[in-house]
Amino acid sequence: MKNTKKRYLTLHRKLKLTLPLTAATLLAAVAPAQTTPGGGNGAPANTSPTSTSPVGDYFSNWFTRVSATRAEQPHWITPLATVTPRLEEELRYDQTWSAVPGGHSLDNYDSGKGVELIPCEKVELIIGLPAWESENTKPVKSGWSDQSFLLKYRLLSANEENGDYILTAFLGVGVPDGSDDYSAHYYTVTPTIAGGKGWGDFDIQSTLGVSIPDNGGERIGAGTPLAWNTAFQCRVMKYFSPEVEANYTYWPDGEHEGKSQLFLTPSLLIGRLPIAGRVGLTFGAGVQVAVTEKPLDHRNIVLTARLPF
Repeated sequence: MKNTKKRYLTLHRKLKLTLPLTAATLLAAVAPAQTTPGGGNGAPANTSPTSTSPVGDYFSNWFTRVSATRAEQPHWITPLATVTPRLEEELRYDQTWSAVPGGHSLDNYDSGKGVELIPCEKVELIIGLPAWESENTKPVKSGWSDQSFLLKYRLLSANEENGDYILTAFLGVGVPDGSDDYSAHYYTVTPTIAGGKGWGDFDIQSTLGVSIPDNGGERIGAGTPLAWNTAFQCRVMKYFSPEVEANYTYWPDGEHEGKSQLFLTPSLLIGRLPIAGRVGLTFGAGVQVAVTEKPLDHRNIVLTARLPF
């Protein structure tokens, strides 16, 4: 009970830090933006007086910087499961229902998604909020997952007019502050390389990464799994993006040593639908179906909702 209360207070503090910043950013994004005549990317004109404060200049030019960053890269939609190599600024919520071995089902609320920000040119920071997980065992097992962070650095990019490609490096960090049943119990670092190429209305986005725990050479628990995800995507009638993803994981060590798992994931994403000012809406759904023997999860139904701004 004491540990549960401590984790609740930890999550409460995180939300107190994250939500006000997110709300302020969204309010600024919804506010009508004046654009210079002929501005093609919707970047707000800097009509305010020049500030003598570097901090003031940084925040007053935030959305100008975001628009310029987006304009230099492809404008594909973010896949359902594969992390896009593009830099994006949005709020995201995912809901997952999984069929796991033993005839149980696992419900995951948020799936560790959260706030995605572009704090400077070529850089994105994702602050993942802990997910709440619940499994219909007897007794029912439930709790918070670990906190996660992801830093992206865009190495190369070109928009549709200049080659339609991108190459980005990721560095993910997992903090073991979740509930006993759903925590990894150790810190993890996940270096990843991600890339993509487009041809008209068709694109491929792919990532390859490895999770490294801080428990030295013991390699217990999940070990050092290798993850390779690839999304094949096309755009139809501007707002519709049907896709098929291949989500592959291999465990060279740890409790699943020698095992591999491959999901094929058909899905449909719809967006970006304009709402107000810079704020849009993207949503979609898909089903991950395991095609390898003895998978950790047999099937995952995934819903996603995002507010890009």
